Amino acid sequence: MLKKIITIVGLSMFIASSASAAIKTERVEYSAAGTTMEGYVAYDDAITTPRPGILIVHDWMGLSPFTEGKAEQLAKEGYVAFAVDVYGKGVRPANADEAGKLTGKYKGDRPLLQAHMRAAYDKLVAMPQVDKTKIVVMGYCFGGTAALELARSGVPLVGTATFHGGLSNPSPENAKNIHGRVLTMHGADDPFVPPAEVQAYKDEMKTAGVDMTFISYPGAVHAFAVPSAGNDNSKGAAYNAAADKASWADFEKFLKEVLK
Repeated sequence: MLKKIITIVGLSMFIASSASAAIKTERVEYSAAGTTMEGYVAYDDAITTPRPGILIVHDWMGLSPFTEGKAEQLAKEGYVAFAVDVYGKGVRPANADEAGKLTGKYKGDRPLLQAHMRAAYDKLVAMPQVDKTKIVVMGYCFGGTAALELARSGVPLVGTATFHGGLSNPSPENAKNIHGRVLTMHGADDPFVPPAEVQAYKDEMKTAGVDMTFISYPGAVHAFAVPSAGNDNSKGAAYNAAADKASWADFEKFLKEVLK
């Protein structure tokens, strides 16, 4: 009987502990350059001390369940994860044509893109749960471009990571503003980020003295870490399970190194 009571008490304590460690998520508004944006933050509310913050930037289709899911995944690892909204509250492209116009707008106006990214950064570091000395930004496709633009703006990051991100930069001299390390994860067969763009990017980083690691995944094209991209490499963008798994492992290793 006593053993049964102890077992029940132990189970109750386990359930209570699990409940207290629940991941909290919420949508938060912030603004820049006259645009109101709505991001998605996730964190473990059982942790009472400030912890590292990670900005996650969406691909060209805008903030979606994919990046929100990544925020929740990283929150379970003890980070405050903030899925950024670059486009603006309620602005979600319905198709590739609309997405292309939106990304074209921001790629064509890098100061505007930097302003929107800086607003997200400011929102994250103002959160009481966040250790503002330990901030990492990561992004997918267009989000990789946006992550790099935040780094190039000079904010005090400890790390920047891109998953099949666009690497072009009309102002390569601003790479000298980058703080912290950079991890670039690239599909070896990505037709949307051609070899010339890759080489210009590597030259930019080398000239600026940036500590940049470049990893190329064989057989992978654009969007290799996004399951919804399908599996037809001939389209130039397709999911690659092996590259997805390997790149996430490389990213996790990177986090441990820059946040130690």
